[in-house]
Amino acid sequence: MSFQEIIGQETAKKVLQNGLRQQKISHAYLFHGPAGSGQLKMALSFAKALVCLEKGVDACGHCIECRKMEHGNHPDFLLVEPDGSSIKIDQIRELQRIFSYRSEAGNRKIYIIQDADKMTVQAANSLLKFLEEPPAPAVAMLLTDNVQSILPTIRSRTQPVLFTAVDPKQMIQLLADENYPLPLVRCAVHLVSDPEECRKLLAENWFAEIRNVVLQLGKESASRGSMSLITAQQKLFKGGLGDHVDQVFDLFHLWFKDLIHIQIGQNESIVFIDQLESLSKVAHTRSMQHWISCMALAAECKKMLRSNVNGQLCMEQFLIGVSG
Repeated sequence: MSFQEIIGQETAKKVLQNGLRQQKISHAYLFHGPAGSGQLKMALSFAKALVCLEKGVDACGHCIECRKMEHGNHPDFLLVEPDGSSIKIDQIRELQRIFSYRSEAGNRKIYIIQDADKMTVQAANSLLKFLEEPPAPAVAMLLTDNVQSILPTIRSRTQPVLFTAVDPKQMIQLLADENYPLPLVRCAVHLVSDPEECRKLLAENWFAEIRNVVLQLGKESASRGSMSLITAQQKLFKGGLGDHVDQVFDLFHLWFKDLIHIQIGQNESIVFIDQLESLSKVAHTRSMQHWISCMALAAECKKMLRSNVNGQLCMEQFLIGVSG
């Protein structure tokens, strides 16, 4: 992985490459921006450039240090990810233990904390002093799509690097040219903000399945009946798709937004364009304010889900709310 392989994020790339060019590397960075905007890819590219023997603004890809990074066995690099739903204090303590020893080659040690907002309070507090005064030279990269959940004391000790969503139209064209199904592509580019993340999503069989479930639930909810609750139970939870309820809420957000676009005559902005006929039948059955409240309910139910509320309960509350 190198900076050249990353599409977009030119501002973030410039910040990091300027640091490499001027040999002014911060002890800690906070990568923040929308989910799927390529933060991990950028962090890995930066880490590789930092260890590269060429010492340029990008990794050479062929020196022994670059090859160690590519093979995932570089002794001075560590990736910390959530253990279950959170990053626990024991993980931070283990990071501190590993990084208490200096590199044999005298290089900086590098660590990435993926989903840094998921650190427990104890883990975050344990990281604080280590961030500012590591026992050996180190570079930290904290990655998050929810920067407000990061302790202010941690934010103040890191250099922010902002990521933005890649233009959906640019990604749609790119992925359509690669022969991915266009109806799925139009949804995927609004859920993740990086072409590579889109490809991963499109390769998952469950993604097409939950899109079909959302289409059915959307139509059933509009009829004000209770059939949508039965469909959700059978197709989502008994159908093995219960782990993807958060993406269902994301797709519903797009569905309701499409209904608003139809009401105001902006058909060119519709995501579910292959469902234009069905959307047109539903769009004017309720007010724009109702569809806006449905979008807000989808966001609130997703927030509940992230707070470990039962997924089936979240979905039932949502479907009852939008059918009322």
